[in-house]
Formats: sequence, C-alpha cells, structure tokens
Amino acid sequence: MNQAGSLLTGADCGLNDWLAWLETLSPSEIVLGLERVTKVLDRLQPARPDRVIHVAGTNGKGSCVAMLEALFISTGECVGAFTSPHIHQYNERIRIDAAPVSDAEIISAFERVEEARQDLPLTYFEFGALAAILIFESHKTDTVILEVGMGGRLDAVNAIEPDAGIITNVSLDHCDWLGEDIESIASEKAGIMRGDKPFVFGSKNIAESILTQAEKLGTDLHQLGRDFDFTIDSASRDTWAWSGRRMSLAPLEMPALAGKIQLQNAAAVLALIEAMHLDYLLDNELINAAFARLELAGRCQLIETDRTWLFDVAHNAEAAGVLSEQLAEMPVGGKKIAIIGMLSDKDQTGIVSPLREQINTWIAVTADGNRALPARKLAAGIANLCGKPCLVSENLPGAMRYAHDHSSADDLILVTGSFYVVGPALKWLVL
Repeated sequence: MNQAGSLLTGADCGLNDWLAWLETLSPSEIVLGLERVTKVLDRLQPARPDRVIHVAGTNGKGSCVAMLEALFISTGECVGAFTSPHIHQYNERIRIDAAPVSDAEIISAFERVEEARQDLPLTYFEFGALAAILIFESHKTDTVILEVGMGGRLDAVNAIEPDAGIITNVSLDHCDWLGEDIESIASEKAGIMRGDKPFVFGSKNIAESILTQAEKLGTDLHQLGRDFDFTIDSASRDTWAWSGRRMSLAPLEMPALAGKIQLQNAAAVLALIEAMHLDYLLDNELINAAFARLELAGRCQLIETDRTWLFDVAHNAEAAGVLSEQLAEMPVGGKKIAIIGMLSDKDQTGIVSPLREQINTWIAVTADGNRALPARKLAAGIANLCGKPCLVSENLPGAMRYAHDHSSADDLILVTGSFYVVGPALKWLVL
C-alpha cells in the first residue's frame, strides 16, 4: 500500500488492509460536511433505490434500523442497511436482508470509491457510506435504511436524498462537534428533514429547533404523544398497543429486544410506516413475527455462562439512565460488577452517575481506539463520583477474568461504556 497516494489493489490486499489504510486518509477521524461526499457521489452516479429512509437521533438508532429492516424483509423486499459502528467485524455495517455482506463485495466497492475520490480526503465513515451505496445498487435493493453517524445536517448519510426518516430522540452527546446544548444538537439532527416528506420524532421531549425546522420546511412531522403513542397492557404486561393518526393496533407481542425503551422505538417505527402510507405493513401478525426475530448485539444483551453477563453500550447519559432502570428491575441475587471503558469525548459524569446506586464494584479499562479515555483517569473519576474505589485493569481480558474469578453465579457482570469495549468483550467471551 502507498500511504501517500492511492491504495495498491491486488489479490493480497484484504479487507483489514483496506480498513487500516482508510484510517490514514483523513487528518481527523471526524470531519463533518457534505461537499466531499457529494463530489464523489456525482462521479460515481449510483442508481437511487426506490425507497430511502434515514434514521438519526442520540439513542435507539440501531434498534429502529433493525425493526424497519425486519418489517420490509418480511414482505419479500430486498433491503439494504448501513449502520455504525460495528460490534465484531466491519461487515456488520453493510447488510443485505439483515446479513453482513462479504469481504469481496466491500473491497470491490472500496476500489470504486477510491478511483472516484481522486485527491479528496474522505474519512473512514464517509468512505464506508459511499461503499454501502454502491453495494446496495449492485443488489438492486428495494428499500435502503441509512443510520446517521453523527448529527444529521452535515453527516455523510445526508448526501443521499431520503423519502422519509426518524429522529429517535435528542440528548447531550458528541458536544464537541454538534453543540453544547440540546437545542443546538437538535438543530443538527433536524437537518435530515425535508419538506413535504414524512418524518417521525420518537420522544415526547422535543426541542423547539426541530419544531421550527419542520414548520419552515413544511415537513410532515409525527411526534410521540401528539400524533402517535403506545401503552402496555396493565393486566398481563405481556402485550402492548399502538395508535397513530389513522390506525390502531392491539394487542401486539413484546419485541425480542429487551428493555421498555424498545417499545418507544417500535412505536416510532410503526408511526413512520403509517406516515409513509405503507398500510400493508401495519398488520398484527406481520409485526409480531418480524419483531420476534430481532437481535442486536451489545444492547441490553444477556449471556449466561457459569456467570450472568450483561452487555450494553450505554455511551451517553440518557442511555446510562435507561440501563440503570433496566438494572433496577433485574432479579440479581448477588452483587453487580461493572467493567467500563469510554472515549475521552464522552460525558463521564453523565454516564457513571445514573449507575452508581446499582453497581457494587467498578473495574475501569482503556477502550480500543485513539480517542479512548485512559483507565486510570476513568477510575479516578468514578471513585470521586461514587465515593468508593474503582479497580484498574491493564487490559480488557484481564478485567473479564478478574470479574469472573471474583464473582459467583448469583452475581451480574455488566460490560458497558462504549462500542469499543462491548465488542471486544463479547468476542472474548465467545472465544
């Protein structure tokens, strides 16, 4: 490979070689802006899918993408999905009918993007988004679901014109890039909205900047609590009901994804389906079957070995609050041990504070990646916040072994704080 210029192609150049090289293309890991991606798209001229859906928001994006994916697949459509980051391998980011595409397909798409980009310094994320669009074109996808990486207005995904979209919610995250307050962050996320097209806001707490932008553009905005809602059966608590502007569905079975927050995500997905007038998908039997097959690694994922392990990314304050509620409801007979690592640009106080009453023992690790917060610095912050010592592990495998060896079958071991901790931890446990 020639680091100064283009990647040299050949049979000996594998996907991992490409990914390592992509990290050298841009001086910054995150560079917001559409100009570079738009120029490369103009050179590539990919055919546009029949239907494009954007999914933005602070939390719940992956769940909403998985739900939309499952619904459209159930009707026999060819469905493409682009998400980030990945848990185990890069291929998870680009899926056809919920299955990761092959190394060969990704490399072929990378080669086309590289040929078209010329001297433009694309980021790792931008390169992958463009490759995904080419792969979806090659599969002649009917529906493409694109998860916004960060914000919305200037995210690479927003260079692809949507037919509709979801903003799941807005809370403080990525403040260094998106703004220091909710209104500023919401304004960036509102950038995916288009005039005369349906968009859903999946929370009852809506920022004024989103309402203002929707009114300015003439967006058909559907908001939780105003245009659609959901309830849980108070007697059995095994079923739920959904109501929209035109239709209502009940009873519905609980989605396979754990946590009450998944009903909020599911309600937003059904609201989008209704807003797009795809009424054939609003069928109890179809929805129950689609949502029963859902799997999402690293999001409130329980794994039982000779110990009970819970994996949840929870990489911002709102997600940590949801995780805390989930922990409070879990019947744990013994203590709760948390292995935690996070990136340096994350809100350490906001993530740790909701969990401190639930966790008996903390173990800090350094997450993978250049932006990782050092374990010792993280441990010092946790100790100050919680008023109790936080152990420091030199590496994640050491933390996993320590938690296992110093726990019993009655205890719960939580791994949290970042995709860059949860992914490697899941891999360690499986291997």
